[in-house]
Amino acid sequence: MRHALAVDVGGTKMEAALVAEDGTLVPGSRSRQATGREATAATLDAAVDAIVRHALAALPSGAALVGAGIGSAGPVDRGAGTIMPVNMPRAHGFGLAAAVRTATAAVLGSELPTVLGHDGGALALAESWLGATQDAGASLSIVVSTGVGGGFVVNGAYISGATGNAGHLGQVRREGGLTLEEIAAGPASAAWAQQQGWGGATGEDLARDAAAGDATARAAIERSARAVGEALADAATLVDLDVVAIGGGFSRVSADYIDLVQQALTASAVHPYSRRTRVVRSGLGDEGPLIGAAALVLR
Repeated sequence: MRHALAVDVGGTKMEAALVAEDGTLVPGSRSRQATGREATAATLDAAVDAIVRHALAALPSGAALVGAGIGSAGPVDRGAGTIMPVNMPRAHGFGLAAAVRTATAAVLGSELPTVLGHDGGALALAESWLGATQDAGASLSIVVSTGVGGGFVVNGAYISGATGNAGHLGQVRREGGLTLEEIAAGPASAAWAQQQGWGGATGEDLARDAAAGDATARAAIERSARAVGEALADAATLVDLDVVAIGGGFSRVSADYIDLVQQALTASAVHPYSRRTRVVRSGLGDEGPLIGAAALVLR
């Protein structure tokens, strides 16, 4: 059976695993390393080396390892193999594809063919392959977490755009000139609640306090969902979407987050065709980004 090395790089962590051609993760191959706003090229290099070595150590005997797929927080430069992640400013220009090739060569003795895409696009591939958008003619899959990103699949084909960044929904402008990410992401929502006098610090704190009846924490969650839904109404108007799948840690901040997003999309969309767009939860959970990174090679 064919296998791919999958690498997912985000604003707080990076992960790697081996993924088989049926989309299953090889047991024992998955590990993670921290990234963060202070991440540099040197710290990312070391993290890539650690997770790649861990993954390759679990390669089943006789398995065909056909390549490495990378989904990264963006923007990315697919041709150059570099990243310019919004949430890791000190790592702009980091040669992520080269780092993965170097790490694989150190273990295998030769470099693997490597494909770099942005993380939202990788998630979109995963959802259309094995997740919540399999039967859609036109779909968007997004992550609401430390950042906000997305990717489109139309008639079964991933729409990468000219540079590999299509679907970068988090950087569209919303109210007051802020980007969607600056309004709706987990850290941004916690920061807004703090400005209103809330005493917590994280998205997890928001979830706990909102569930306990804290009005400010609940307002921050509703503000995030409303901004996401309004941005999705714009996307549905532009691309005529059947369905949007939402994943990412902050999308689980409340049991009704997806419902709130759907309500905002429906209320904001201008035309009947865009109002019909359905919002659903990701079908793949936290494995989706890794499955999507592998799909850049396997699909």
